[in-house]
Amino acid sequence: MTLDNLIGKLLERINPDSSAIQRLLEAAQRNIKDAELIGLSNENRFDAAYKAIMQLANAALQAAGFRTLTSKPGHHQTMLQSLVKTVGIETDRLIVLDALRKQRNVADYSGDLVEDAAVAECIKQAKELLVLAQDYLTRNVKQN
Repeated sequence: MTLDNLIGKLLERINPDSSAIQRLLEAAQRNIKDAELIGLSNENRFDAAYKAIMQLANAALQAAGFRTLTSKPGHHQTMLQSLVKTVGIETDRLIVLDALRKQRNVADYSGDLVEDAAVAECIKQAKELLVLAQDYLTRNVKQN
């Protein structure tokens, strides 16, 4: 399956905007730094790291010429799954990222506490994805 197969269902075609992609990359870097602030609650640290993951997935997806249809449910899941086709993550990593997405939903919608291990894993995944995304974007974003 290609990303083109998802046009009209979960994705739409866009013209990549290198400035917007750069802003997403910079926002992700700021969110990773925020996630590392020990003085914040686990929930806020986890949320910042998860947000960075979403920003990186979104940047890569936009660099590939797509955007999720946010009017459709599941756009976070779609952005994560697109990482297989954009930055080339392995299925094992996608499973971890999807577990973090589910953890985020539980924390956001039920108020559950986030354990230290989940915070550490989310930050680790965000940092690793940052490296992959930067490499992908260097190879695939043309300057406006």
